[in-house]
Order: sequence, then structure tokens, then C-alpha cells
Amino acid sequence: MSEFSVRRARTGDIPEIETLIAPLVESRVLLGKDRVVFYEAVQEFRVAEDADGRLIGCGALHVMWEDLGEVRTLAVADMWRGRGVGNAILESLEAEARDLGLSRLFCLTFETGFFGRNGFAEIAESIVSPDVYAELVRSPDEGVAEFLDLSRVKPNTLGNTRMLKQL
Repeated sequence: MSEFSVRRARTGDIPEIETLIAPLVESRVLLGKDRVVFYEAVQEFRVAEDADGRLIGCGALHVMWEDLGEVRTLAVADMWRGRGVGNAILESLEAEARDLGLSRLFCLTFETGFFGRNGFAEIAESIVSPDVYAELVRSPDEGVAEFLDLSRVKPNTLGNTRMLKQL
């Protein structure tokens, strides 16, 4: 067996996902979410676990539009960073995106080096047409608001970089 494996998340993983991301939420690298939000989105998550079944990383793929998805909540336990866990989770999310018919992936991140090494490039301008923007702006999802760079989420996104990858 390899050092770790990546699989779809299960509802029983949610408390461990919360524990894993807690230090990143405290340091304001990731936004905190209510537990109910994680349960509602459990099907979007992939998790990495070590050979003993301990959760060591997570990440989610959120579909935003017919060709566009967002990588969310990508986190790896400190002792596992630099060992390919983040790359493996991202590869799994990208494969899922392709299976769903997506051709672009967005992320809002402080980790520009990691995402840059994985084919993401910084964007500044809007990457959707005005008619798609008009549809997306109706979404109650905070991540969509962050993607659209709406002023109401600016305090949450200060210092983050908007990045995009063509699949």
C-alpha cells in the first residue's frame, strides 16, 4: 500500500475535515463554515488518508457554471505537506471536473506557488460573459460571490489571489 490514498469523502469524515482546516481558519487562510455546510457539500469533497486511515488532507470541487468549477477548501496536515498529498487531491478534483464536462477551474488562494506549479494562472478581470455574470450574481453561495469579486465579500478575500486553469 502507498503512503496515502485519495477517496471520496463520507459524512463520517466531516468532523475530521473541520479539525484539519481549523488552524487554517484561525490564521484566516481559509474561511470557516458551519458544519451543516460541510454536510451539504460532502459529495464535492475528496480526502486523503494515511496507511492507518487517518485523514491527512481534503479538497472540494464546486460546480459554478456549465464549464466552470472552483477548487475549495484544499488543505493538507502540516506533517504531510511537501509529500504530494495536495497534488494528489488536486489531480482527483481535476479528473472529476473533466468527468463533469468542465473546462476551467477557478481558485481563490494565498498559495499561489502551489497552484501556479499545477497550471493555474493569476487572473484580474472577469472571466465570464455578462449574461453568465447576470446568472451567477443570483447565487446565494459565498464562493460564487468571491469568484465574482463582489464588494460584499471583499473583507473575506483581502490578500487572496484569483487564479484559473484551463483543463
